[in-house]
Amino acid sequence: MESTASDVGPPIQLSNGFSVPRQVMCHATTLRKASRRITQLYDVVLAPSGLRSTQRSIMMQIGRGTTPAMSELASALVLDRSALAHNLKPLERDGYVRVAVDPEDKRSRLVTLTAQGEDKLADSQVLWEQAQASFEGVLGTEQANELREALRLISAGNYLQVFELTETAVSV
Repeated sequence: MESTASDVGPPIQLSNGFSVPRQVMCHATTLRKASRRITQLYDVVLAPSGLRSTQRSIMMQIGRGTTPAMSELASALVLDRSALAHNLKPLERDGYVRVAVDPEDKRSRLVTLTAQGEDKLADSQVLWEQAQASFEGVLGTEQANELREALRLISAGNYLQVFELTETAVSV
């Protein structure tokens, strides 16, 4: 990636003396920016299907489970339950998913794909494959696979625990 005039040179000094580097050094900021950019790419390619990448991702995760509970689905997607509920509403409204009370635990909600949702996923597959190919075409297949594996490690359920252990060791 090329540097621009705005990200080279000495740090910017704020009025309180705090020094701000010209180039973003924060991993979280860089990941968020990259995530938004990739989401934009996938959304453009998936647009003819009527699904956004976030919606397709949720539907794919539902399809991987056997009628997951909301809490299980939220955990798998690394979302809080309220964000998941918000994202499920248009999918439920459009008839792609069904959210129902768990007959074995009335406090829990189960999420399933409807036949219409399964069809929508199948119909969007070719577009998703195009988005994947576009991404890999720019980044390279090997680098895309390495990136996906690194991000899978970071998004794993135990990553936060590993991070906390590292933080404890550093602060000792």
